[in-house]
Amino acid sequence: MVASYREKMLSRPLNNIIECKPGEECRMGSAMRSRVLGQKGVTLWMTGLSGSGKTTISEALEKQLLLRFGKNVYRIDGDNLRTGLTRDLGFSAADRGESVRRAAEVAALFNEAGVITMVTLISPYRKDRDAARAMHQRRGLPFLEVFMDVPLDVVKARDPKGLYKKVAQGLIKNFTGVDAPYEPPLSPELTLKNSEMPVPACVDKLVAALSSLGSLTGPPASHGLHPPDGGDSVSLIVPHEQLPARLAEAARLPRVPLTDTDTNWLQVIGEGWAAPLRGFMREGTLVQALHFNSMLVDVVNGSSSYATKPTEWMQSDFPKQRVSMPIPIVLPITDFTRRCIGKSAAVALTNAAGTPLAILRDPEVYELRVREIIARTFGITDDAHPYIAQLLAPGKTYAIGGEVELLGRIKYNDGLDKYRLTVDELRAAFAKKGADVVYAFQTRNPTHAGHAFLMKDSRRKLVEKGYKNPVLWLSPLGGWTKKSDVPLDVRVKQHIEVMAAGELHPDWTVMAIWPSPMIYAGPTEVQFHAKSRRVAGASYFTVGRDPAGMPFSSGPNEGDDLYHPDHGRYVLMSSPGVGQMRFLGFEKVYYDKKDHTMRTPDRSRKDDFISISGSKMRKLAALGAKPCPDLIPSDLVASKCIPPGFMVQKGWEIVSDYYMRQKTGDWVPYSKQLGGLPMGAGMQSSAEQPFGKPGFKAYHASGGAFVSPWHGLALYPTAASNLVVNFVCEIPRGSTAKLEVQKAVPFNPIMQDTKKGALRYYTYGAPFFNYGM
Repeated sequence: MVASYREKMLSRPLNNIIECKPGEECRMGSAMRSRVLGQKGVTLWMTGLSGSGKTTISEALEKQLLLRFGKNVYRIDGDNLRTGLTRDLGFSAADRGESVRRAAEVAALFNEAGVITMVTLISPYRKDRDAARAMHQRRGLPFLEVFMDVPLDVVKARDPKGLYKKVAQGLIKNFTGVDAPYEPPLSPELTLKNSEMPVPACVDKLVAALSSLGSLTGPPASHGLHPPDGGDSVSLIVPHEQLPARLAEAARLPRVPLTDTDTNWLQVIGEGWAAPLRGFMREGTLVQALHFNSMLVDVVNGSSSYATKPTEWMQSDFPKQRVSMPIPIVLPITDFTRRCIGKSAAVALTNAAGTPLAILRDPEVYELRVREIIARTFGITDDAHPYIAQLLAPGKTYAIGGEVELLGRIKYNDGLDKYRLTVDELRAAFAKKGADVVYAFQTRNPTHAGHAFLMKDSRRKLVEKGYKNPVLWLSPLGGWTKKSDVPLDVRVKQHIEVMAAGELHPDWTVMAIWPSPMIYAGPTEVQFHAKSRRVAGASYFTVGRDPAGMPFSSGPNEGDDLYHPDHGRYVLMSSPGVGQMRFLGFEKVYYDKKDHTMRTPDRSRKDDFISISGSKMRKLAALGAKPCPDLIPSDLVASKCIPPGFMVQKGWEIVSDYYMRQKTGDWVPYSKQLGGLPMGAGMQSSAEQPFGKPGFKAYHASGGAFVSPWHGLALYPTAASNLVVNFVCEIPRGSTAKLEVQKAVPFNPIMQDTKKGALRYYTYGAPFFNYGM
């Protein structure tokens, strides 16, 4: 009677009961709620026999989510339902169904409020659980059915409440799984055979499922990809249809010349690698980065909206949330450039060839306090440090901040552009491989078997945590690096051979250049390395000893490590603002002479393991070392052999070729734009090297033959008039390259000037007229 009446009431129409009209949203939207809370609601419906571990595992999960992740989570179980909401219900099939319905309704409300909600009910009937799922689906709410798949004999042996004993004694009738049916799920989202695995492993699998669903972050997430810092993807590349108008505008604007490093930073900003940053830092954002290693974000009005406002020093009301921003990303300029900008509402950012790469809007020019930036970013005193030396170079005493618009993709024309993916392209590549989690491994060195071991072992650990298809992002650093680092093209080609050999399988590896320059700031910088990988979708970052470190370059500590080798990893793992990113740390690995692999050493046979340092590897490569025989000699350098298995053979040949031809080869040290120098009529360049390389030559030509501008061109183009003269342009308007006519070279080509083998550029600015003779 009660059940039939209940069914009748539940089937009645809801006219004049539902407050929202169709299409209306009467409460705060779930997207905004999630952004503010930093998590998304979800219902975990845990079903299984009595004693199957629902309570034990849900309690452990609750503790993990609440205490480690700081998430709002709540458990709905038979105990807290029976004392109130289902107090009037018994254990008949109808009452069990009603109990499930009420629990589902409450769970849906909690879910909608952004709470991670666990329902731990036996819920024996499939149709009742399916109804709970369908109700969530109608409301657009995430629902995961978790089946505790434990055999009856195991739960009888466990019998935590002594119920199975009472059933055996005949004290309880119609007990689920014994003399009452239990219908197991047909297609649960997750099955936990917890009689075969420990509780922590079950919790790891549940956390992995929540992470893949995006429930542990506030902003939208998909395909197991971590959302960008601040929640909004950033892509500042001007759409193709708007490009002609923007290029025409850029041609009329004051120009700000960029160095190679500035161009790298522009790419980092414009492609979204520093999200939510949308331009070179304004002074207020710089101060936040220096003092707090973070920046304020407005999650309500758009994560980057606050940073785009001009700095207001007397401001007293600030957004409540921050995201990681550990390093300064500034654009230094000279006083001459500052005066050229004046009160312009926009400027054009140009490369060494004078080509506009971007427009910077609403410029904010401020004093560049270099010593403060160095002290707070690096925490050391070393004026010969390669990046600090750039900052200390004379001439640039101001910085310009403002939001940028990229005038098309930044191309380097060095043969490596196909390996440069934007943030959006990279996230799409991960999704195409079916990733449910992405882990990143940064390297500015060739990949040897030790690196490969760490990357494969990281994948193994993630599979053990419950992820089904972890995808590795092998991300060689592509921006500016110091002279002693291995060139970018050598590293990329070597990585390709490692993948081709199957050492890192292409099915679960994406190799893509990360465009940032290296600043060698140790623990501070590695936080940016992780942040930028997180922006592109990585939820895990593999980090080793002394990340982003190097030795002192001068002073009494020259040659000693700038930073303690353990500090970078520790700072990264404990730093604020990392979102839900987790870290896979590792110790040093050694070569195992027994099976010719790299691994963590086995202390029981320590004599079987040898260390191959970076300096030893470089010596062996320069000697053209070949694989050793089976018996590994004690002195590898004297024997000129490399242990077999230390590195993929074709990859080793690439590395060895570089070290043997280090000073004579034509390498790509880092991402540096090549070509693009405007050429006048009657000019042509040689095929030897493009502009941006020491071998670049620009000749005057006539009839397909080179002509000397001194000896082959008349001073006056026509004999009839001496009012017009031939003008030989050495430096085109807008170029910062120091170009000169070569007096001692046949046909007097124009070449770029060098000093100690390095190309020379003007610091103060670019000429606004054609310069020549």
